[in-house]
Amino acid sequence: MTDAQLEAIADVLGDTSAGLTGSEISKLLHRCGIDDPEPSITKRIRLANALKARQSKDGCSNHVVAFVQAAMDPVSYADKRQLFDDRRHALNRVLAFVGLALGEDGKVTATDPARTVGQATERAGKLRSELERRRVHPDVLRFCRAELLQENYFHAVLEASKSVAEKVRSKTGLSTDGSQLVDDAFGKKPTLPLLAFNSLQTESEWNEHRGLMNIMKGVFSAFRNPTAHEPKLSWQVTEQDALDLLTLASLLHRRLDAAVLTTPKASP
Repeated sequence: MTDAQLEAIADVLGDTSAGLTGSEISKLLHRCGIDDPEPSITKRIRLANALKARQSKDGCSNHVVAFVQAAMDPVSYADKRQLFDDRRHALNRVLAFVGLALGEDGKVTATDPARTVGQATERAGKLRSELERRRVHPDVLRFCRAELLQENYFHAVLEASKSVAEKVRSKTGLSTDGSQLVDDAFGKKPTLPLLAFNSLQTESEWNEHRGLMNIMKGVFSAFRNPTAHEPKLSWQVTEQDALDLLTLASLLHRRLDAAVLTTPKASP
């Protein structure tokens, strides 16, 4: 990382009002094996100097990354979610320029380097932030993490639909896919489906069950099949499309979590 990038990281984590405290910086530097020769100076300058010195000594940024991860350990933010999100997004605007991204799990992973401020801001998680605001199911975010960080709507849609199918297979032991999987899991055979969205005791419950089946089929048909078979450039998925589809996938994941087997799980 360049000196400017290290200074930008220090600006976020050593910010006067929203950054780490002086004692927190001391503990984290010690934990990460980074010397702290100037503990009495301004936090941001102190942290920047410490990171620069360690990187110069190592010839790489491994200790810098370790410090960022230690500072962003989600356990430390159990009751401070907004602070965690604010710091993570600010750090991602910096890390994007060196091909890194800080995930919601507090881990730094590799991604394609950003070349402009606009790209860096986008990759910091604009789409992901909106999905988190909507409280989208964590399984949707887990399957789409890399694509969301890169604002790659095409692959985000594809991976979201895959995640729904994978959960159905995991709960049932089935091996089919797409509409066939939905029929195999939720269709009558002969009196009850293998997997049920509710108790199926009333006509209304059956109607809900069939409706969720059709929504799932619609997701596979409208999004998964075209994206799986069409070249990326000829199948455009907008930001709004991605938000709506991922939110719909979240609904399906929540209902699948509560769905129950009516007969033993199918053999692998």
